[in-house]
Amino acid sequence: VQLVESGGGLVQPGGSLRLSCAASGFTFSSYAMNWYRQAPGKERELVATITSAGGSTKYADSVKGRFTISRDNAENTVYLQMNSLKPEDTAVYYCQAARQSGRLEYVYWGQGIQVTVSS
Repeated sequence: VQLVESGGGLVQPGGSLRLSCAASGFTFSSYAMNWYRQAPGKERELVATITSAGGSTKYADSVKGRFTISRDNAENTVYLQMNSLKPEDTAVYYCQAARQSGRLEYVYWGQGIQVTVSS
């Protein structure tokens, strides 16, 4: 199983970035996909969620209206479009795949990618 994030980097406040997370080794279309982030000295927080078929999304209040999560099940990839970036969006961003089957929960994590918003 692999989740590989890409697209991070340094951007000025007000700018945009698009993160990608390429999945392999599991049935991607059966999993909800999530983006988390963790800033230095802070707990990891859930930023955005998309259901397995892509029909429903949810966002943290702090990013609502600025970030958009999407997925391409044919390409086994989930995206996070981040617009109007703020310095407080600076963090390591992680993608996560999650599926519940009865009492069992299957969770996979990417290695994380740095996003820095600074002038």
